[in-house]
Amino acid sequence: MNTTAAKPSRNLWPYAIITWFIIFASALVAWVCVTVRLKTDLVSPDYYEQEVRFQNRLDSLNRTAAIRGQVQIGYDAQKRSLSIRLPASHLTSKTTGSIHLYRPSNETLDRKIPLAIEAGGTQQIPADDLRGGLWNVRLEWTAGGADYFVEQVIVVDEATPSTTASPAKAN
Repeated sequence: MNTTAAKPSRNLWPYAIITWFIIFASALVAWVCVTVRLKTDLVSPDYYEQEVRFQNRLDSLNRTAAIRGQVQIGYDAQKRSLSIRLPASHLTSKTTGSIHLYRPSNETLDRKIPLAIEAGGTQQIPADDLRGGLWNVRLEWTAGGADYFVEQVIVVDEATPSTTASPAKAN
């Protein structure tokens, strides 16, 4: 009698499991590589230190609330300039501070200007070099040993080209 024993068929489950782990590991490595190369900027480089100083900021805001109506930050589109006005009681030689022009969409455009209030109580800042769009103006100053803070959003218009007279048409 010629009996041929049937060969047992190969079990493919071990190969499927190994293939699944290889695909999973490859996807995980690819995901890690993508996330490591992804640029993740905070709003500002010293974000965490700013959070630590948050209580001082709240105190400044509370002090400023009483005089908020006397502090003015404005943008004149015709003159392309910012105007800062402080209360008359804060116009002393010991008043110091800064103006931070903060561009949320591009931190490279941010500017910090020292506070230099004129005798009339205002400071004019030319806005010719400010790119059009949304800006946060953060005004910080110290007067009488107390810190104050005001933040206001302004929108700077794109610079319009100067109008020139058109040449006369030849007949």
